[in-house]
Amino acid sequence: MNNINLIFITGLTASGKSDLAIWLAKKIDGEIINADSRQVYKFLDVGSGKIEIDKLKEIRFKNKKFIICYSKKFNIPHYLISQQHPKYNYSLGKWLEDIDLLIGYINNKAKKIIICGGTILYLRALKEGWQLPKVKPNYNLRKELEKLSVDELYKYLISLNKERAKNIDKNNKRRLIRAIEIIKQQGSIPELVKTPKYNILTIAPDFDWNKLENKIKKRLKVRSFRIILEILKLKRRGLSFERIINFGLEYRWFGLLVKNLEIKSFDYNKFIILKRDNFYQNIFENCYRDIRRFARKQYRELIKMKDLIWVKNKNDCLNIVKNYIN
Repeated sequence: MNNINLIFITGLTASGKSDLAIWLAKKIDGEIINADSRQVYKFLDVGSGKIEIDKLKEIRFKNKKFIICYSKKFNIPHYLISQQHPKYNYSLGKWLEDIDLLIGYINNKAKKIIICGGTILYLRALKEGWQLPKVKPNYNLRKELEKLSVDELYKYLISLNKERAKNIDKNNKRRLIRAIEIIKQQGSIPELVKTPKYNILTIAPDFDWNKLENKIKKRLKVRSFRIILEILKLKRRGLSFERIINFGLEYRWFGLLVKNLEIKSFDYNKFIILKRDNFYQNIFENCYRDIRRFARKQYRELIKMKDLIWVKNKNDCLNIVKNYIN
């Protein structure tokens, strides 16, 4: 393990991770690396809950091009936001490769390194130092597997390797396809090698369930109109409904809405009328239900981490971080 100290701010959806990370970065002269599996994609802005971005900049480090997004609030550099075109998959293995490079880049600048996001798989992989198998994409196989539903893919994975199937999100089509791809090329899933590389302080904003669920619902109401517009833009950029829906949660339910109602153009007056429709109400409630379920799944994963520190406010977080970095 090297002597690079990282601060990983994680937590439940809508719990205030991004706001805390930006505030903390301002206080300690830090820069932020994204750890959200949807925010890494370009054009998935509203549904994934990206920060407000003021400007973009391209850099090249060790022959790899990265996009730096500067937040409107405090002008804090963010990495691995809007990095990948949504037509192409961005895997956990890719994230681990990129974050190693970016940790080196930011460390060379003598800045504090903050990682922020709610994709718990990313957090676990980084903390435990997962060494993933180097299996190149098989695009012909992926094309065939894309035709299958998540249920069909999960059953297929069970037939190939029951143990791998026990430890995967059976509703995540991208991860199911990647697991099948590895097994098909290597004959099995190799034993996971874990070699921790970094010292990591892990922090999450504390929360109250009732307040969090109310915030999730309020946020979804505010974003719904713009999510529909965003899905229409994604369609115009050449993404299929299947691809959009595979991004899950807001993209799944509002993608189904746009597809089933055959919406081609949209404005706020149409949205006001649509909100009165029972089909829209069902879509909204299903989406709200799934986001709440996702938050509870995040919580179940986080409470397994014995070294995770729950902070009640920003100043508590700052004091903990100062003690850590000093």
